[in-house]
Amino acid sequence: MQHNQQEFLEIIETNKRLIFKICNSYCQNADDREDLAQEIIFQLWKSWGSFTNEYKLSTWMYRIALNVAISFYRKEQKTTNTILMGEEHLIEISDDNLEEGLEANLTALQKFINELKPLDKALMLLYLEEKSHKEMAEIIGITSTNVATKIGRIKEQLKQKFSAQH
Repeated sequence: MQHNQQEFLEIIETNKRLIFKICNSYCQNADDREDLAQEIIFQLWKSWGSFTNEYKLSTWMYRIALNVAISFYRKEQKTTNTILMGEEHLIEISDDNLEEGLEANLTALQKFINELKPLDKALMLLYLEEKSHKEMAEIIGITSTNVATKIGRIKEQLKQKFSAQH
């Protein structure tokens, strides 16, 4: 399948929200987010010539972007030895009139997700995007059964953290 530069740029523009969401989930400061976004786009470009319709375009992009983000996160963890997630929000709260309890729960959920291992964080990001277990398995590179098991365990961990908090 022949792929051209203009087509690639249009796909990046159309799917920039996917890239930004991953960058915001894995990096705390703006410079790191920008570096990660550029690295993701570079890796997508390098892989663009080999893209086929075997996977949905979004699945292919998520797979590459999450792999780059996890590698970037691990590299940054080794060099800076700090947690990169900080106060970034995986869940954006757009309605200012939400009840304080709901807002507190969303903030706590964000905090608990930020504390997860990189692979578990990636799974929760995809879960919150309402991806199917099959799509998550294709993106992450594990079986659907493994996805279901991991998500079940992560949900149980999150429930326990919420229980301990209240």
